[in-house]
Amino acid sequence: MLSLDQVYQASYALKDVIRPTDLIRAKDINPESQIYLKTENLQITGSFKIRGSYYKISQLSDEEKSKGVVACSAGNHAQGVALAATKAGINSLICLPDSAPISKVQATKKYGADVKLVKGCYDDAYAEAIRLEKENGYTLIHPFDDPHVIAGQGTIGLELLDQLPDLDAVIVPIGGGGLISGIAFAIKSLNPNVKVYGVQASGAPSMLDSVNDNEVKSLKQVSTVADGIAVKKPGKLTFDMCNKYVDDIVTVTDDEISTAILTLMEQQKLVTEGAGAVAVAAAMFNKFPIKGKKVVCLLSGGNIDVTILSRVIQRGLRTSGRTYAVNIELVDKPGQLRDVSSIIADLGANVVSVLHERSNEASDINGCYLRLVLETKNFEHIEEIKQALIEAGYNISPMLCTN
Repeated sequence: MLSLDQVYQASYALKDVIRPTDLIRAKDINPESQIYLKTENLQITGSFKIRGSYYKISQLSDEEKSKGVVACSAGNHAQGVALAATKAGINSLICLPDSAPISKVQATKKYGADVKLVKGCYDDAYAEAIRLEKENGYTLIHPFDDPHVIAGQGTIGLELLDQLPDLDAVIVPIGGGGLISGIAFAIKSLNPNVKVYGVQASGAPSMLDSVNDNEVKSLKQVSTVADGIAVKKPGKLTFDMCNKYVDDIVTVTDDEISTAILTLMEQQKLVTEGAGAVAVAAAMFNKFPIKGKKVVCLLSGGNIDVTILSRVIQRGLRTSGRTYAVNIELVDKPGQLRDVSSIIADLGANVVSVLHERSNEASDINGCYLRLVLETKNFEHIEEIKQALIEAGYNISPMLCTN
């Protein structure tokens, strides 16, 4: 079982390997709280995972090292194990789900590991890693359900108490539970008054369901933009530790996660992946009682796939009222586009897309549709534009209008 001595030993083992990441004050994340960001997205390999994987590998015997290690991962643990194994001079084989972003696959190879893509999700990759462990005598470096790995992640808790001794709460992403188990254990062992809150994606609430039902539960499927925490089944050890040390667990939606990613980019100039933004999403949308509190949001990783970044940004813009698609029914005559554009321009919105369509057989013979995509300030601004158009006599089609 885990001990506080192990966490301190891990901290010592990691002192020349990891980057002690900064704690940044973020005033606008939640104006009613004092929010700080623990920037593990700026850690070596782009996530916290190097902490647990390196400490685990550092504790292997010479015989274990000679046979090499195997791991499974959605991406970040893979990179941590690959780099840790390379630094230790041993071979590593990483099983990744075939849905893992190409950028994470290439990064894992760059750090020196052999990669095997496995059809399915994380749990399928895990089953293959177990098979290879037994077949070849490798040592499995589990991504979360291992005391040494948890101890390595717990070093973040030690850093937080040094950086902000009077913190009231920390909000931590949960996938399999290794990160929050280590942080919660370290913090609660040293200051039981600090609240430790966990966040999962609503499309992958395996730890939340397990805690609510008081037994380890396995989801049939997971679906979320936060691929780094898309875990069907939490660990037994991490389940026990979450039950004991974590104060509450909530979920956030993909829309809320996308909004958090966009907010971090715009306000803090920080890039996070979906899993790395869930703690901020929980703070932004008041999922926990943190009003007036000093709260740390853990940005667990920054390895977002650039091919989906634009889609995430668009989703975040829509969710926060920063973009608005509107369909207006018009009479097909000169000047209509000019008049609509004048109303929109006078209210300070920007037109980014225009589509003019003649009416179909079911509508007025002189009718047409004007479809616009606008850049807006917020939902209040959208409502102001809608009301101005209605007051000017334009009919906004309710079936075709989205925001």
